[in-house]
Amino acid sequence: FFPEMAASLWKNLLQTTKERILQQRGASLYIDAHGYEEELIKKKLQQFAGGSINLSKEDSGIGILTLNNPKLMNAFTGTMMLELQERVTELENWKDGKGLIIHGAGNTFCSGSDLNAVKAISNSQANGLLESFCNFWKTKSMNFGYKTLLCRLPLISVALVQGKAVGGGAELTTACDFRLMTPGSEIRFVHKHMGLVPGWGGAARLVRIVGSGAALRLLSGAAGVDPARALHLGLSEEMLSSSDETEALEEARAWLSQYTEGPANVIRAVKKVVTAGGELPVEAALRTEKDIFGTVWGGPANLQALVRRQRHK
Repeated sequence: FFPEMAASLWKNLLQTTKERILQQRGASLYIDAHGYEEELIKKKLQQFAGGSINLSKEDSGIGILTLNNPKLMNAFTGTMMLELQERVTELENWKDGKGLIIHGAGNTFCSGSDLNAVKAISNSQANGLLESFCNFWKTKSMNFGYKTLLCRLPLISVALVQGKAVGGGAELTTACDFRLMTPGSEIRFVHKHMGLVPGWGGAARLVRIVGSGAALRLLSGAAGVDPARALHLGLSEEMLSSSDETEALEEARAWLSQYTEGPANVIRAVKKVVTAGGELPVEAALRTEKDIFGTVWGGPANLQALVRRQRHK
């Protein structure tokens, strides 16, 4: 009796201690990300203005997200980072949304982050702003920043790569479900040359897309990947026929449409179960799949399909 009682008390003590530690960590993180530090980071980012993140939502359920800073090859300024967070939230709440195309203005994709903003944030490490900046983005996505928020959108997404996708721009392509490339375009992970590694989940996502060996070659070699090699590696789905911005966008829209046909709630449910299967442990993924199944079972699309099947008989 006494050994069992002691074991039980010890187990309860460990559980209580664990919960207390988690609560303390959670409270600290909440203060960093949602209190004064968040406002400080936003004000810091707002100092580096320029460019915009434009979003159009079409009746087909496909959204077009445009990185618009062509003077800097669509590099992310501070205000663009904040705008992207807002657009992602808008897309998440778009109940009729089924697909998303991300592309850059001026016939190029994205050259990463504005170096002026990066230098300012890096120079602020002494006063703790750099650490707070990282915590801010990690808390916003529960993992690796705004690029991970894109991954978890219940929309089937494709990066339309025209021109160059470099550094953080290359990382951004991995946050999409698919990548399409135009003739003459290039994806290049140049982090090594900056004395860095991907910091927003790009390495982890790249490994899942092309495998660890190919990911290691791409990151350590820092060489450009053209459409042919991207196809061979599985980094790209297809090389489009046109490099013209308007024509390429129309090709990408047609390509994505084959996967977004059907009711929005069904397409979004498909994306959710796939995301859960890729991110969660097996048991949690199975529970999530069962829950999402319950949202479409007996729904209008399901009932209509049953009626059509009966007619076919």
